[in-house]
Amino acid sequence: MLAMLAKEPAHGYELRSRMRDALGPLGDAMNAGQIYVTLARLTKAGLVTSERAEGLPDRPDRRVYALTAVGQQRVAAWLSEVSWPKPDLAEFHLKLVAAATARLADPVALVDAQRREVLRRLRDAQRAALDRAVDPVAGLLLEGVVLRLRADLEWLEACERMWTERARCGGKAGA
Repeated sequence: MLAMLAKEPAHGYELRSRMRDALGPLGDAMNAGQIYVTLARLTKAGLVTSERAEGLPDRPDRRVYALTAVGQQRVAAWLSEVSWPKPDLAEFHLKLVAAATARLADPVALVDAQRREVLRRLRDAQRAALDRAVDPVAGLLLEGVVLRLRADLEWLEACERMWTERARCGGKAGA
């Protein structure tokens, strides 16, 4: 939510729309009320401020939310965080979208940082799997970890291709 405010202040409905656009079909399941609960928590935590903005004659006034300096620092820390193996692909996808939309970071550089971490973990898991002293049952788990990390690498390569193409075409993938 904070990253969606990094580009510019917005009201709750706009934030929900940005999240839905960024997540595609996954965003359809998002509870609209949760947006406002989250904004209230972020305000209480000092990460967001809000002001009442006058509505149009046929619309009520709205609250417009903006990041505080502490909120901006939190977004910057989130963008630089390498969070694998917590494979929350939707969160990482949002990180790429927010980074590109608000020009906070280069999405390809974020993908590269994640790839380095996944490669490190893959190397460690492969070494452990090759250890002859490993119990076959534990070896099965290690095999699953290796397969999952390989799949994560493939997905990161797909992310890199899309964001590289998007940058090459001036911000529009497939243009």
